[in-house]
Amino acid sequence: MDKSQNATAATGGSGGNGVLVPQTNDTTGATVVDDPKQNLNDVNNSIQKILGLIHQLYLTVSSFNAASQLPLLQRLNALVIELDNMAKLSEKCNIQVPMEVFNLIDDGKNPDEFTRDVINSCIAKNQITKGKTDIFKSLRKHLLEELEQTFPDEVESYREIRAASASETKRLAQAQSILQNGDMKVKPEP
Repeated sequence: MDKSQNATAATGGSGGNGVLVPQTNDTTGATVVDDPKQNLNDVNNSIQKILGLIHQLYLTVSSFNAASQLPLLQRLNALVIELDNMAKLSEKCNIQVPMEVFNLIDDGKNPDEFTRDVINSCIAKNQITKGKTDIFKSLRKHLLEELEQTFPDEVESYREIRAASASETKRLAQAQSILQNGDMKVKPEP
């Protein structure tokens, strides 16, 4: 190794012959923020490092000779350190993956199929529900037309009661910060 490689290896970067020297991150005294997105990004970055280390291990093992024993050991140590780091980082993440996804992966299938199937199922259920809603609206309209022909005075009073009730419900919803669709308004976080 020349002097520049020694300096790089000492500071925790790439050593000679493509050997990665693991860096240690000293977080003592630093404020740790539990941001879920940042935690997930840290785990993703760690996974990317692990994949790179595995690739380097593959290259080292595929062309193994007596001289490459030290780089092999260094890469194995770096892999173990990064796996430990990933395990610690993953403890901060709260991700729930459905078992069906793991079953698909075990079967050698693409987990995106699960997502596609769930979305297609939701679309189908939504269309069924929309169809039922449309049928009930049509039935209500038909019943009101028939009732209006038979009992015009009662239907008129029914419509007045419905209008008063709707305006009262709207007024109460605005007073309670409830949206028209039944959802609650949420105040933005500062």
